Amino acid sequence: MKIENTKAQMRKGVLEYCILSILKNGDAYTSEILKTLKGAEMIVVEGTIYPLLTRLKNAGLLTYRWEESTSGPPRKYYVLTENGGMFIKELDKTWSNLVSAVNQVISKKPTTNE
Repeated sequence: MKIENTKAQMRKGVLEYCILSILKNGDAYTSEILKTLKGAEMIVVEGTIYPLLTRLKNAGLLTYRWEESTSGPPRKYYVLTENGGMFIKELDKTWSNLVSAVNQVISKKPTTNE
């Protein structure tokens, strides 16, 4: 088993949560989302993020608006919907519980069966 494959799968598993968390802090366009993810060492390429944003939009968790740009074509800003806001609150709770559970498991000393 290659470690890089496992690491990539772990990142993919939390990518939707990370994107929604970015948008929880304010509207953003794709380049901003990618920059934030890359800054956190979440390796993501544009070919991955666009289908994911479309899936989140189709699920009713986010929407978008077009905004004129002074430095080029209009930009598509993604915005959490009301459903998206409720969804991310539930994910925040789930994430907190998951992190706590994983930390508990990985910090436990092995028990011996005697």
